[in-house]
Amino acid sequence: MFADLKNTGIAHAKSIPAQGWKAKLELGFAHKNGKTVLAHRSHYGPLMVQRPFYPEGGVCHVYVLHPPGGIVAGDHLSLNVSAGQYSHALITTPAAGKFYRSPGEQAVQTVSIKLSEGAALEWLPQETIIYQGAQLRSAVKVELAADARFIAWEILSLGRPACNERFEVGLADMSWQIFCQNRPLFLERLQLDAKAFSASWGLRGLSACGTLFARPADAENLAAVQQLIGDAADRGVTLIDNMLVCRALDSRNDRLRGFFEQVWAIVRPDTVQRKACAPRIWAT
Repeated sequence: MFADLKNTGIAHAKSIPAQGWKAKLELGFAHKNGKTVLAHRSHYGPLMVQRPFYPEGGVCHVYVLHPPGGIVAGDHLSLNVSAGQYSHALITTPAAGKFYRSPGEQAVQTVSIKLSEGAALEWLPQETIIYQGAQLRSAVKVELAADARFIAWEILSLGRPACNERFEVGLADMSWQIFCQNRPLFLERLQLDAKAFSASWGLRGLSACGTLFARPADAENLAAVQQLIGDAADRGVTLIDNMLVCRALDSRNDRLRGFFEQVWAIVRPDTVQRKACAPRIWAT
């Protein structure tokens, strides 16, 4: 989920502590003078952000960076994000995140997101590559005010199919918890291992899988995404109360990513009242 700094002009860390990196980043967004500003940021360890960008006026675009270039056994990364009243931020990463092979110890990442009344936040990291043999636990918790607006996706790529590497050993323990006013909207824990990767009830050997969330959404949004999907295999969408949940499997993560970008472009005007404006970093 957290990207390395390849092509960003910032040097990679020279060494990794034996016990792994411990890193924490806190971001707080506020609406001031007609635009959203990054009002608070603090960090320790190798997890940081570049300066905010404003490619669409008052919406604050922020890129989360992880200088070591990948997550290894023993690393523990934590990101806490709060969006104040009427703020609107889009958070992404400059490149794919990577979880490397582990001799046994877990790598852990946690993301906590809190949205106040009238806030909008888009959590759109680039894909996460999970190398064969990786051992990881990832947890995302989202707490929404009643009228908060939220779009998020998670795109996973297991193994490296371009190198004929499958996911025959390792474990990815992934969880999502989304609450609105302390009421659970979506709770899921997904454990991906060699069996789940290859089984007919699992990924069927397809290396890329992902989920996209959008809230609020309605029946018109659902119908528009259903029309996009058509008869395509390994694509699905549903509406849970007023939250749209879209899932996809693919043999290529770039194709899955392209599909999610199309879904994002469909739902964004209604969910956060903005036409699609892709972060510039996606084009590099």
